[in-house]
Amino acid sequence: MATTLKDLLAQREVLEAKITELRAAEISEAKAKIHALIAEYGFTQQDIFAGKSSTKAPKSATTKVAAKYKGPNGETYSGRGLKPRWLSELIAAGHSKDEYLIKK
Repeated sequence: MATTLKDLLAQREVLEAKITELRAAEISEAKAKIHALIAEYGFTQQDIFAGKSSTKAPKSATTKVAAKYKGPNGETYSGRGLKPRWLSELIAAGHSKDEYLIKK
């Protein structure tokens, strides 16, 4: 007897349901063991996770640069990196970049 695609898909659904059920049971059991060990030894979060590296990427060591230019609608630009669209449009319209220089 040949197995059809429909039969295999039905079997997969049954298997996925069993996998989900067993995984939930194992996770529940693991959590119970962890809670029991924490209660038995009085562990704190600091005890468990001290010295563990975070999965977050480290923050870059750059500092924020003060704005050098301020646009007519309050936009700011530090003068570093790619020129913002608002400033490019103003320059294209005949304005000078120096018109928007923040005076100190």
